[in-house]
Amino acid sequence: MEKYCPNCKEEIKGRKDKKFCNSYCKSNFHYVKNKDRLPRLYTKIDKQLKLNRRLLTEFNKSGKSFVKEEDMIKKGFDKKYFTHYWKNNKGEVYLFCYEYGFLSKLENGRKKFVLVTWQDYME
Repeated sequence: MEKYCPNCKEEIKGRKDKKFCNSYCKSNFHYVKNKDRLPRLYTKIDKQLKLNRRLLTEFNKSGKSFVKEEDMIKKGFDKKYFTHYWKNNKGEVYLFCYEYGFLSKLENGRKKFVLVTWQDYME
């Protein structure tokens, strides 16, 4: 009984329980099958955390910076996604995305972020 590859329709040679003609066809078949599925929650969260980290890195070149909240949000930053937090002596809570952190502040009626980099004393 001849079997055919579900990806390229070529005849399959080799073991009788083999389903694809080669690893490329196997990978491509599953990629095409799954590409239209909704992103899994893990994938969505991981993607947002990576974007947040990249933006925090981009906006914080000096180790401590101040930036308008709206500027970061326009680029896709979402402050609901963070990896951990740190509370300073004043009770202010910095949210971190890996080693880059931010603190929301309201100064003169404008929302700003104070951007920092994780320091050893924060442990």
